[in-house]
Amino acid sequence: MEADFFAETAALEEELARSAALTAGQGEADKKNGSFAGLKKSRIVGSGAEPRAILVSVSTRPRAEQESSLAELAELADSAGVTVAGTLMQRVHAVNPTLILGKGKLAELEVTALQGNADLIIFDGELAPAQLRNLTEVTERRILDRTQVILDIFAQRATSQAGKCQVELAQLQYMLPRLVGKSRALDRLAGGIGGRGPGETKLETDRRRLRDRVARIKDSLEDLRRRRSYVRARRAKGGAPVASLVGYTNAGKSTLLNALTGSDVLVENRLFATLDPTTRRLRFPRERELILTDTVGFIRSLPKELMEAFRATLEELEEADLLLHVADASHPELARHLKSVEDILEQLDLGATPRMLVLNKVDALSTEADEEGLTARMLLEREYPGAFFIAARTGEGLAELSRAIAGRMDWAEPSKR
Repeated sequence: MEADFFAETAALEEELARSAALTAGQGEADKKNGSFAGLKKSRIVGSGAEPRAILVSVSTRPRAEQESSLAELAELADSAGVTVAGTLMQRVHAVNPTLILGKGKLAELEVTALQGNADLIIFDGELAPAQLRNLTEVTERRILDRTQVILDIFAQRATSQAGKCQVELAQLQYMLPRLVGKSRALDRLAGGIGGRGPGETKLETDRRRLRDRVARIKDSLEDLRRRRSYVRARRAKGGAPVASLVGYTNAGKSTLLNALTGSDVLVENRLFATLDPTTRRLRFPRERELILTDTVGFIRSLPKELMEAFRATLEELEEADLLLHVADASHPELARHLKSVEDILEQLDLGATPRMLVLNKVDALSTEADEEGLTARMLLEREYPGAFFIAARTGEGLAELSRAIAGRMDWAEPSKR
């Protein structure tokens, strides 16, 4: 019996030593890879392990369009640091105004979430305040919509003080109509100048504080608009024309800016990699130069809160003599991306501003020919005869694009702004 005891003790110590070695090895590997399991944080859910989500699409749109939008939502989730654990899609004649989904689909959604060990449910679209509240009451998982995911990405990427203010304003404007109280047990009194009046509820206090914060941020952004207007006026006095890069998110605008101006603006293959506007000078022969600006990328169903909050940034486009509409030529949804950007430009009253269509990433197009002997590029050239085909990453087509930009500018007199 005594021998067995010592043998078991030795075996246990050996097993503990092996486990410790494995743990240490994993820790070293994590350090080498620049990541630490268990220490990742997501702004969407706070801290802890990377969140897992079920993506839900309920719509009256055609199935192909619904699938495309859901695929884009998956890209947005990935960009926000969320792992997609599953999807649920339903086409309906009319969306349920109370819970979006019927009872049967809600039960199926709960099962899918359990199977995928998901702690988030993200709906493709914007939920009304009542829908958000009702869904929260029927599930323990956190409910988000497309707008919240986009706002979270912007919150993660904003680096400048102006960008942070704009994102905070958009978040507050989204939050205000959705702010609800749990009960009236939080009611209390407060006195003093500026304090809550008698009988004012905690909910009313929160709303008042949010409105006060919104007012302060709007004042700050108004100051920002005035400063940027002053900078634009100084540019106008210099007589240098202005060209602005616009386009769908992740179309390669920052890569093109770097390629044309020799800059080192952040470039990542993800949605909304950069938010803050960037301005660089593009020089041409005979001592000519123009101002080239890069603005935030667009996306279909861009939240109205962001459109309003980023007005100070988007005003850069109003001063442009030429808009370079950059699009990803290799994306299967190219036509829809182009239309989404054009629609947003119309909303910004920029429909009359001269523009050039620049189809980027032609190096990613398939070179295989169809039955008529036409490649993907040939088909695009036939469909968009006035476009410029480039690959900003490799430099293909940039010389021709630069000459075309120079030819569209009025170098003789200052820009009319």
